[in-house]
Amino acid sequence: MSAAAAVLPYVWAIGAPEPVLPQPRIQRPAHLIRRDVAFYRKYTEALLRRYVRMSMEAARVPSLLGQEMFRGRVTSYRVESFEDVVIFLHDVEHCLEQLTRDEQRLITRIGLQQFTVEETAAAAHLNPRTVIRRYATAIDRLTGIFLRVKMLEPQKCCQGV
Repeated sequence: MSAAAAVLPYVWAIGAPEPVLPQPRIQRPAHLIRRDVAFYRKYTEALLRRYVRMSMEAARVPSLLGQEMFRGRVTSYRVESFEDVVIFLHDVEHCLEQLTRDEQRLITRIGLQQFTVEETAAAAHLNPRTVIRRYATAIDRLTGIFLRVKMLEPQKCCQGV
């Protein structure tokens, strides 16, 4: 008789049953509760690309700075001089510092360095779905921070109630 054919009529348990504790609800920050934050993901990623480009340009001589500049791509955040670039870079760095270390790594790897999700997942030894989910959460948190400090303008509805 094989082990697969054996059917046990009863399962015997020893010990007192343990109560099932309810799972604690994760309290999300206020900027993640809003459903429309996902709308701004592409603008946040564009702002990060602009941040990379300007940080590369900031290493050059200030008199050469304005030659490769493309204004008005993401926000109304006007950059006209070297000092404006330094302020912009400082503001973005300050916003990035408010994220957790793991969120910073994901945004650096995918958003700033332009690695693919598969490359990031392989480097972090994670499932690509996990990387996608965590990256979306990190971008949403960063978007909320950008909205709070007014680096991104909130969506304005053209039709009044």
